Amino acid sequence: MAPWYTSVFSPLAAGLPPTIDDDALAAIKADVADNHVATPEGRDQSELAAIVAEARADGIPLSIVVIPGNPGHDSNLRDLATEVAKTEHGTVVVFSDDWVGTYSDTISRVRLEWAEDAAKSKQGDSVTAATIFVDRINEPEAVSWTAFTCVVLGGTAAAVAGLAYVKARRSAAEREGGVSRG
Repeated sequence: MAPWYTSVFSPLAAGLPPTIDDDALAAIKADVADNHVATPEGRDQSELAAIVAEARADGIPLSIVVIPGNPGHDSNLRDLATEVAKTEHGTVVVFSDDWVGTYSDTISRVRLEWAEDAAKSKQGDSVTAATIFVDRINEPEAVSWTAFTCVVLGGTAAAVAGLAYVKARRSAAEREGGVSRG
């Protein structure tokens, strides 16, 4: 009798968009290498290149890839961004007609997804989507979580110290008054 655990699940390999084969991936990487922008053949890259140059001047090592249509799954765009990032370090953003996928070795996933959400569903207007994405990435964080955590911890420590002080005073007052609880 075979044991019940004979089936093993293994993680799926990265799924690139169906229209991206090895040759297309190599072409995208080559296109990104010259100006940090890759777009479908014949599409003007000048506006996207200007956005990339501005982001890089602001300290964000950005690269942009645009693919036509929408892949089967939006996660394919993240997988493509990850593949491009193997040779183009920093932040890689991939735009399809309605979806966005990103990879970054400098920006947190939470911040990337916050910027992605605002840049989605632009019906193929990658310039508008890229502008929105970069604006979101450049926005200062509204809350410094380190400062917030320090304030909460400080407040908790002060509350505990205050309660210990009040308890000690009550205990001393009860001993002096001879009142016993019991």
